[in-house]
Amino acid sequence: MSVDLNKLTIEEALKGLSSGDFSSEDLVKSALSVISEHDGDVHAYLEVFSDAIEQAKVADQKRKNGDKGMLLGVPIAIKDNILIEGRHVTAASKILEGYVAPYDATVIKKLKDEGAVFIGRTNMDEFAMGGSTENSAFGVTKNPHDLSRVAGGSSGGSAAAVAMGSVLGALGSDTGGSIRQPASLCGVVGLKTTYGSVSRHGLMAMGSSLDQIGPFAKTVADAEILFRAISGHDKMDSTSLPDDSYDFKEKKDKPFVVGVPRDFVSAPGIDKEVLSNFERSLELLKKDGVEIRDVDLPSLKHSLAVYYILMPAEASTNLARFDGVRFGLSEDGGDVLGSYMKTRGDGFGREVRRRIMLGAYVLSSGYYDAYYNKANAVRALINEDFEKAFASVDAIVTPTSPVPAFKIGEKSEDPLAMYLADIFTVPVNLAGIPAISIPSGFTEQKLPLGIQFIARRGGEETLFGLGKKFELIRENHA
Repeated sequence: MSVDLNKLTIEEALKGLSSGDFSSEDLVKSALSVISEHDGDVHAYLEVFSDAIEQAKVADQKRKNGDKGMLLGVPIAIKDNILIEGRHVTAASKILEGYVAPYDATVIKKLKDEGAVFIGRTNMDEFAMGGSTENSAFGVTKNPHDLSRVAGGSSGGSAAAVAMGSVLGALGSDTGGSIRQPASLCGVVGLKTTYGSVSRHGLMAMGSSLDQIGPFAKTVADAEILFRAISGHDKMDSTSLPDDSYDFKEKKDKPFVVGVPRDFVSAPGIDKEVLSNFERSLELLKKDGVEIRDVDLPSLKHSLAVYYILMPAEASTNLARFDGVRFGLSEDGGDVLGSYMKTRGDGFGREVRRRIMLGAYVLSSGYYDAYYNKANAVRALINEDFEKAFASVDAIVTPTSPVPAFKIGEKSEDPLAMYLADIFTVPVNLAGIPAISIPSGFTEQKLPLGIQFIARRGGEETLFGLGKKFELIRENHA
């Protein structure tokens, strides 16, 4: 039977599967039908797995046998920088074209244990470097709401896959906003998790102190289900937090107190419709009993500068392993140095080469102290600002993106304009704290907008409670 995935959440799908209203095979066939009909235009996927229906049949049999997996039979898409054993994984780069993952990422093991069905791997900016999924070596992902516009990035394929109704959830990675920004631009929920709460083992590293895997979903409740499935301590990840390292529970006895960094939110260059939508969202929260306070985060204005020093530095180091010797593309340049240069020159795209050069420069002799060390010192100040703010508020709220989805090609020749689109998201990664983007309305052109809630380290429970409240408020005022 055909199932309309656009009208189904993970929660509803699990109930339907349990009651026998439909099977996992029905869900997967419906997903494949949507992909067949729409992905030729959207290009959310780099590969649709040929065994998806077989995976669904196995899940259906497990359910008959009494298996109680948290995601048993639910179709999920995976960003192309997360390893699935025996399947191609390229980080959307020519330098890894044809590469096959030798092992499962920890999050993949966890999803397999919970019975998820993998539909395919999704498009992304090459090595997660970009905010529009225009930097993929295999073509641009388009926004399902307007095919002339970007889906956001770097996890644009995962956001678009959920937005077009081809899967009920997806995984992405977030180094400076790469889950939240495309979630906002595509009108879905995206969660950036506390640094260390979800294992990075099996994620292709860009910025090791910044990267985090997280979920895309249609609702906050679905994002919570996915988070619970993939989170937890992992001995294979040295940055993984112990399971008992934090225990911040959702506030239920008192109204939520939410802080607004007014100076930061009102910075020049923020789209007028984004700001007006943000103010309307604050009014809705206030009417429902949420206390809104102004908070001062003076160091946040330096976040972009800090991020675009630290991230390229870490990326240049992480990408040194792609040398044409150990794996992936290998070009003959006549000698060792020539082959190394030709492989990396041909294999890496323009944005990746740009960031490698920036990173190598700030780490070079004579500049390390002037740039890298100074950036780390300011990062500590940003952390302190958040800690002070969270002493008086439960969460901090900003727009997710300063602009709605922009036209394909509009910013591709202006890297600084593209980098400025990260203004509200990068501080969260620098501080290692969690944040969630939730749909908050549309522009006059019917382009999605999102609101970002930020919590203290380990404060996912607060985000889920506040996020569900915001969804309900919007539903009641629709």
